[in-house]
Amino acid sequence: MRRRTFLQSAALPALARAAVTDPQYKIHTPFPDKPGAGMPGRYPGTVVRVSSDKVLDEQSERVDRAIAGQMLNKGMCTLTGAKDPRDAWSSFISPSDVVGIKVNCSGSPNILSNPELVGEIVGNLVSIGLKPSQICIYERFQDQLTNAHYEKVVPEGVSIIAVEGSRGSIIGYDPKTYVEVSFFGEDDTRSNLVRMVTERFTKIINVPNLKEHQAAGVTGCLKNIAYGNFSNVARSHQREKTNTLSFIGTLASVEPLRSKTVLNVMDGFRCVWHGGPFSTRKQYRFYAKQLMIGTDPVSIDRMLIDVIEETRKKEGASSVWDRSPEQLKGNPATDVKANHFIREPGHIEFAGRLGLGVYDKAKIQLKSVQL
Repeated sequence: MRRRTFLQSAALPALARAAVTDPQYKIHTPFPDKPGAGMPGRYPGTVVRVSSDKVLDEQSERVDRAIAGQMLNKGMCTLTGAKDPRDAWSSFISPSDVVGIKVNCSGSPNILSNPELVGEIVGNLVSIGLKPSQICIYERFQDQLTNAHYEKVVPEGVSIIAVEGSRGSIIGYDPKTYVEVSFFGEDDTRSNLVRMVTERFTKIINVPNLKEHQAAGVTGCLKNIAYGNFSNVARSHQREKTNTLSFIGTLASVEPLRSKTVLNVMDGFRCVWHGGPFSTRKQYRFYAKQLMIGTDPVSIDRMLIDVIEETRKKEGASSVWDRSPEQLKGNPATDVKANHFIREPGHIEFAGRLGLGVYDKAKIQLKSVQL
């Protein structure tokens, strides 16, 4: 069995180094690295942003599936240079693949990877020759996935699977593929990778939704693919301290998760600017009405920070980069300058230093399309 050890300080941005204790990560995986496959993918440093004012009605919060599909296909063609959306999808997925679609349902039924968008992704996969039985929509927790009702928007035969049918179940995780680390002296120091990733899927499409996160700073591509594919991850937080800075990128780098994740489609229809990821308060929602598409999760998440920061500034909220202890004294449910944790948006730069993508905005090519 191959073992890799990462020391947090080796890749840690200098700005944050003095403020943290360095966890020591041991990655246990029988799967070899596959250079060139998966993240950051075929288009490192490229982000396609597609916007449409008509994709969502703000009063009802309903998403127009037809427009969402147009946005998706325009984004895919812009990313790949293909004229036909089927050619764009075929450049990533073949008819022989078994595809996992990693959704984010932690805020369902209100804030989630919208069913209309997921339905369009599935429709495109079927159009290039995949059978419904070769497609699986998955999430960690059954209650969150049940509330999303993806079964209403996909063909019969598409699997919709929760890794943990009951909370805490370990059956859905691979005992041979895990990250071992002790953050606070906890008893269980292992986080295991989803078994379907190691045993079933040949490709993964990552579909996060755009929101603020009280521990990580933002929930984006990296957070969804990392914490959404491993067990026992909430242990990284204790009181105001969170280890999301280094844990997210470390998890996302584990094989075969890294090499199988070939595409990121960030859902920015209904979004959260405060109180994430489980926000149920409508006053903390906003409607960016956009998709961000690419193979590079770091570059997309770097753009995500700007969207969240701009919205928080308009709302009079503190920056996600705020590290002052004063913010820990208030109630974030009612105070937009308060928070439970010292947020760690630096996790995105950290992931870039692990080779998962391009963080420097000067090196990111943003292609914006308005429908």
